Formats: sequence, C-alpha cells, structure tokens
Amino acid sequence: MQSLFQILMLILDVVWFIIIAHVIMSWLINFQVLNLRQPLVAQIWDGLSRLLEPLYAPIRRILPQMGGLDLAPLVALIAVYALRIILANNAGAFYGY
Repeated sequence: MQSLFQILMLILDVVWFIIIAHVIMSWLINFQVLNLRQPLVAQIWDGLSRLLEPLYAPIRRILPQMGGLDLAPLVALIAVYALRIILANNAGAFYGY
C-alpha cells in the first residue's frame, strides 16, 4: 500500500507542477514576454491547455464570472494541496497503524 500512496503523491506533484507552469506561461504570454506566433511556444501552450481544460472546466462552471480573471487554477491548486493533506494524514491507515 505504500507504493500506491507514493504513486498518488507523485501524480499530485506532477499536476501541481503542470498547473504552476500553465499559470506562469499565461502571465508571460499576457505580458508579451512570450509570443504565441512562435511554434514551440504555441505547441507548449496548446498542450498545457488541453491537459488542464478537463480539470478547469467543472471549476469554471461553479465559480462566478470575474470579468476576465480566471480563478480556476487557484481553486485547482488548493484542491491538489487539500488532496495531498488528506492522503498524508491518512497514510497511517494505508500502513495499518
């Protein structure tokens, strides 16, 4: 069961990193540091958006419209962190303590 716990924690860490990369890249695009006309930038942006849209879509349906401010990544990060806390606090149940 320890292996399952570690795999779940690894998956949550990867999701955390991908969300952070998406947020930073969106800032760089909006501040015109990165240009979506560059093929590599466009491919990375499209790939990250496709990966995260299934995670963001249900959150965006619940959250009210904020006039151009997207809080879905923040809510997703909080959810990932909450899942990490839940898993870490219940790790003893996995080990039979």
